[in-house]
Amino acid sequence: MKNKTIITAEPGKQEVFITREFNAPRELVFKAYTDPKLVAQWLGPKDLVMTIDKYDIRSGGSYRYIHSKDGEQYVFRGVFHEISIDRMIQTFEYEGLPEKGHVSLDNLRLEELPGNRTKLTIHSIFQSVADRDGMIQSGMERGVNEGHERLDALLEQGI
Repeated sequence: MKNKTIITAEPGKQEVFITREFNAPRELVFKAYTDPKLVAQWLGPKDLVMTIDKYDIRSGGSYRYIHSKDGEQYVFRGVFHEISIDRMIQTFEYEGLPEKGHVSLDNLRLEELPGNRTKLTIHSIFQSVADRDGMIQSGMERGVNEGHERLDALLEQGI
């Protein structure tokens, strides 16, 4: 069964919801989100190479990673506020914007489903509708969908 990522962004709102089911136990999905070696293998568009600069996965820790292709770099960073197997709260910021401070707050939940399956729900809140719309127009949907397809392949291998 092929699972589909659903991205919901209602016009005029400062939020995005991402939901997806995975055919893997919650522990494996959590590991894929928290082990930097695994994150580098699946997060983001498939045509970009990811380098983890920092990934201090604990409450109060921070992260920074670089997606690159053909000499172009796209750098992202944030702070982990809470990390547990069923909930992760973190900030997210793209360093490439000329004006700093366009930070979203992401609340990720992992819910156990019958049959060793997991439901992922991400609720991202942006500081403005313009910030949210900018994120969507940046190619976020392609990156999320391609990343989830690569995550599926890793989970099928049992990581």
